[in-house]
Amino acid sequence: MGVRERFRELLARAPADAEAIEFEGRWTTWGAIQSIARGLDEILLARGLGAGARVGLIIENRPEHVAVIIALLAADRTVVSFSSLQPPARLAADLARGDVSVLVGSPAQLAGDGVRVAAGSALIVELTSGAVAAAGPVEKSEPRPEDLAPGVAVEMLTSGTTGPPKRVPLRELQVDTALATSVPVPRSDRLFRSGVTIVMTPIVHIGGFWGAISPLYAGRRIALFPKFELDSWLDAVERHRPAAAGIVPAAIRAILAADVPADKLASLKVITSGTTFCPPELIDAMFERYGIRVLPTYGATEFAGAVTLWTARMHEKYWSTKSGSAGRPVPGVELRVTGPDGAVLPVGERGVLEVRSAQSPVGKEAWQRTSDLASMDEDGFLWIHGRVDDAIIRGGFKVQPETVKNALERHPAVHEAAVAPLPDDRLGFVPVAAVELEPGAEADGEELRRFCRDVLLPYEVPTHVIVLDALPRTPSQKVSRVELLELVEARLRQAA
Repeated sequence: MGVRERFRELLARAPADAEAIEFEGRWTTWGAIQSIARGLDEILLARGLGAGARVGLIIENRPEHVAVIIALLAADRTVVSFSSLQPPARLAADLARGDVSVLVGSPAQLAGDGVRVAAGSALIVELTSGAVAAAGPVEKSEPRPEDLAPGVAVEMLTSGTTGPPKRVPLRELQVDTALATSVPVPRSDRLFRSGVTIVMTPIVHIGGFWGAISPLYAGRRIALFPKFELDSWLDAVERHRPAAAGIVPAAIRAILAADVPADKLASLKVITSGTTFCPPELIDAMFERYGIRVLPTYGATEFAGAVTLWTARMHEKYWSTKSGSAGRPVPGVELRVTGPDGAVLPVGERGVLEVRSAQSPVGKEAWQRTSDLASMDEDGFLWIHGRVDDAIIRGGFKVQPETVKNALERHPAVHEAAVAPLPDDRLGFVPVAAVELEPGAEADGEELRRFCRDVLLPYEVPTHVIVLDALPRTPSQKVSRVELLELVEARLRQAA
């Protein structure tokens, strides 16, 4: 059953008093979701926007925003995602690029400086906890070609780790295929399943989007939070007692750093971890301390989610010899590694990862080239070694950020490091770095640069290393190289 068909069924048949989304101690029912869906549909039809219409949504982790996503998917429309997590100026610039004829958002987001101006002639629809309402008269108009995207379920924002976020169109086949590989097919004899899934990652990005949408698709309830906060998450785990949870590596670090009592996590058997690489030492520490298996996944927005994963059975059998791997392909996904000439490389050799799947933007028959350096082992496990487009060209020499990052993290005082390319008039670009230190540790940038000179080639040594209380991160908890560079440049201006 496809995602559109399933949500049409739930909007038509779910009992109005059935619980759907817990938020701030209260349950939003399917009746409330149905009411928002009807109200939005009336506004859009009055505007002349039926199936295939693109509708902008400034997405927040709130029940009414999930309701709008469900409503648009069920009505064969396209969700055009805009991030509420960015400052108003950046949101306004993104709205101008997005060019939608209808924009849905909360009054607070719509009141941001320049937001309504950037929306131009778009119809503004205000979204509150229980209703949607047009901010002005709704006049019917003939849709422009750019107002329609037939067959596209979501225009999903990437996380924006290395630059401004892009918007990736995810077609219905991609979304349905991704669901089929990871979510139980809803039973025909009942609408709902037991249990509650905890959602704390931003639903404006693919990980959080699936975290919220896939349980509701399967008939489960969700407990939704604006962001990850350890005490709130622990309270939800104790109340709802899930056997599985999905959190990012930074959240796993927070659990370990807080030395959470084991009884608070007693229900958990597995944790799935995505959005960014999860260090094996975190995975080992969670199992050793709590007996919880952390299962990494690897994917991308372009593939509508994960293309490789670990299962609990795989972890039990292989982790001791395959730690650090991204797992094996999900059903229906084929992987290969190619060299500079496009030839498929033998097992164990590093090259560019290519994917073939119905989750791919180029269709299920074609190979999609990624920007990841990878290798495959003899047991079909994928290993990621960095990104093809990450290389920093310093005066003609190629510097891999992952190499510099790993060198810095060998220093006993460094908890985590990140590396980015800083423009340089003479050399083109030079590597710069920022680090978080271990609790109670001390080190400065010059000491860390001296350490790098002993373990790196001269041109790989970062020209500047700054020490931060916390590395800057995107909403999906990846290190933001854009903000890292801004911090480095600010330090350099200050020093000058």
